[in-house]
Amino acid sequence: MLIILAFIILFHITSAILLFIATIRNVWWVWEDYAVDLWYNCNSTNCYDIPNSSTYGAAYLQTVQATMIMATILCCVGFFVFILQLFRLKQGERFVFTAIIQLLSAFCVMTGASIYTAEHLNFEDTRKNKNGEYGYAFVLAWVAFPMTLLSGFMYLVLRKRK
Repeated sequence: MLIILAFIILFHITSAILLFIATIRNVWWVWEDYAVDLWYNCNSTNCYDIPNSSTYGAAYLQTVQATMIMATILCCVGFFVFILQLFRLKQGERFVFTAIIQLLSAFCVMTGASIYTAEHLNFEDTRKNKNGEYGYAFVLAWVAFPMTLLSGFMYLVLRKRK
């Protein structure tokens, strides 16, 4: 039982780390010496705010920002709820509340990464963006999705034992 518990905790912490990196790092889309993330456009020397990122036309960017932040927050809250439930649940009960929080986190990651996939060419100058490729932070967001989803399902199945 202790090995399973350690694996689940490690899996959950890994998911949270992936979400933090994916949300913070500026490599969602890269080309030549430039990189774009959810917050900035960066070249080899400086980073600049994404032009018109606070306008109505960039609502998809704000949606991606919000869903990735929510996914990260929900994943962290889910971990603390799991620790709390670990000490508060009676023997034989399931970690349903933690599972719901993790599944909501997975939904937020999927939503944010899907919107970015569909709209990434609209973030800046499309002449530059068409020659680029997805960066590692974008890939980490998609890797975090099945991890948080699997984590949520593990919590649904998991029962508290002695």
